[in-house]
Amino acid sequence: MRKALLAVTLSAATLAGCAQTAQDNNTDVYKRSGNTINVTDRNDLYNENGVPNGDDTRMNNFGYVRHQKSPVPSDANLYNNMPTFNRERAADLISKLCTQLPNVNDAATLVTDEEVLIVYDTDTKNRHQTADQVKKTALSVVPRYYHVYVADDPRLMKDIERFGRLDSNSRNIDQIIDTTIQRMLKYPQGRKLSDGENENGEMIHETNDRLDRDFHDERPAPAKTSR
Repeated sequence: MRKALLAVTLSAATLAGCAQTAQDNNTDVYKRSGNTINVTDRNDLYNENGVPNGDDTRMNNFGYVRHQKSPVPSDANLYNNMPTFNRERAADLISKLCTQLPNVNDAATLVTDEEVLIVYDTDTKNRHQTADQVKKTALSVVPRYYHVYVADDPRLMKDIERFGRLDSNSRNIDQIIDTTIQRMLKYPQGRKLSDGENENGEMIHETNDRLDRDFHDERPAPAKTSR
């Protein structure tokens, strides 16, 4: 009788251990919040190094992540490690990428809360094309609502450098930066981005009118009516 009871006890303990192991393994699929599925964590279904083709690196892999809301009503997901946009790192990356462009020898970048200002030194024979390349390089880094202004005059580097220690709450910062932007607009800005956007990515009738400054300047004056 005791042997039978001991066998039942051991079996129950084994099942409980297996269940706990399965539960622990399952939590690996749902990282951090309990509602996340990341393909690179699913080694049983996906190859972490991508599809074998002889040239597999993490730089080549696609990224896929799925998030789900909590099934419990009014239970919001709490994400403790949400990524944030680091303007200093963005400015660093933009300057590095710009110096990789043909004929761009030096680049200084300022990233604010809504604008990117780039001053660069170049020996290009096509200033318009180089300006377009520099501008689109910045647009590939920052969120799409940003506007980008460029100038191929190294003398203006000091103008944007002095903003480096300021922030969005600095007194009269918008007016001060606007003055510099107006100077930069005298230099080539590249091609218009689309039918609804000018060269700097400003759109007609944007929610933020202050950012719509150049479209205001470009709109034709109302026709005069005869009295």
